[in-house]
Amino acid sequence: MDGGGRVLEPLTAGYPGLAAGRPAPRPGQSRFKRVPVFLPRLPVLRRKRRSFVAVPLARRIPRLTGTVLILAFFGATGFYGLVLGGQYDALRAQYGEPRDILARIVGFGLEKVTISGIAQLSEREVLTIGGINPRLSLPFLSAAEIRERLERTPLVKSAVVRKLYPNELAITLVEREPYALWQMNGELFVISADGTVIDRMRDPRFASLPLVVGDQANKRAASYVALLEAAGPLRSQIRAGMLVSGRRWTLKMENGVDVKLPEDDAPAAIARLARLAREQHILDKDVLALDFRLADRVVARLTEEAAAARAELVKKRPQRGTKGAEI
Repeated sequence: MDGGGRVLEPLTAGYPGLAAGRPAPRPGQSRFKRVPVFLPRLPVLRRKRRSFVAVPLARRIPRLTGTVLILAFFGATGFYGLVLGGQYDALRAQYGEPRDILARIVGFGLEKVTISGIAQLSEREVLTIGGINPRLSLPFLSAAEIRERLERTPLVKSAVVRKLYPNELAITLVEREPYALWQMNGELFVISADGTVIDRMRDPRFASLPLVVGDQANKRAASYVALLEAAGPLRSQIRAGMLVSGRRWTLKMENGVDVKLPEDDAPAAIARLARLAREQHILDKDVLALDFRLADRVVARLTEEAAAARAELVKKRPQRGTKGAEI
């Protein structure tokens, strides 16, 4: 113990300054233990470096690019030459548009057309009106445009056009049925039951239709057909019906006789005409016109010869109050 009361040697056995049981330090080794101090690690901001490694040009360009560019150049040159020379239009007229050609190659060509609802029109007429031909393809075909073309045809009332992939077109038509013929200003038209003009009279298959004549007669065709039905067997002798002042009909008979019908109750006048024709053969007389507009009588207009003969006959008839005329 030193003078200050401190013990110079350890109280425990062993190497001085060490706890008991601990090994003594080797020569040259410090007896003081180094205790590591751990400081918090700060994040390190690293800057990305660009790679300046040169990549060969052949590796950066996709393969076959050169071949494609060469083919595109020659294709564009050839196309330009076709356009200048006029061959492109000829190719389009023969094979169709380029897009349609490609669509047909992959299986979307127009190979089948189904048409239903036609009676007056033929299949060829429908295809022609719709502009449908084998050069078209289904993806680039406009169903709405074909429908509009068909409905612009007077004989077509409505049309439905559907595309059935991969290669079929379905067309359903509702036609206007030819109902009568209408003569106006020297021209003859085929009309429907509602008076719509279907077309000019060009087809002889419509020649047997009822014929109406005059302004607005097409709108009154249904009433004229009703008169024909009321005529019964006499119908075959009626050639046409002429609408007068938009109110009443005058029948033109096959033998040239005009039959004037009243505005009201015309079917009853037709029945009277049929009875007189059957019983008295009135239509076989020398008459130019028969007027049924009066309910209690029929007024006949005779031919010139018949009128002269009748006048002569009247002269020869005995006058009232005399014994008679000499013959």
